[in-house]
Amino acid sequence: MARSLSIIGFLALAVGLLWIGQGTGVIPWPRSSFMINQLQWAGYGAVLVAVGLILIWQGNR
Repeated sequence: MARSLSIIGFLALAVGLLWIGQGTGVIPWPRSSFMINQLQWAGYGAVLVAVGLILIWQGNR
């Protein structure tokens, strides 16, 4: 169970960081993405990063 939480946490962390990058325009990939330069997606990414960190923390307890 702990390993599953850590894996899901790392995936959530990675996706959240991608969303932050796309939302702020730092990662303009893929070019046709509707998320580029949309700050609401940076906010969603920040929430997902927080959830990922919590899951990683819980998995390592």
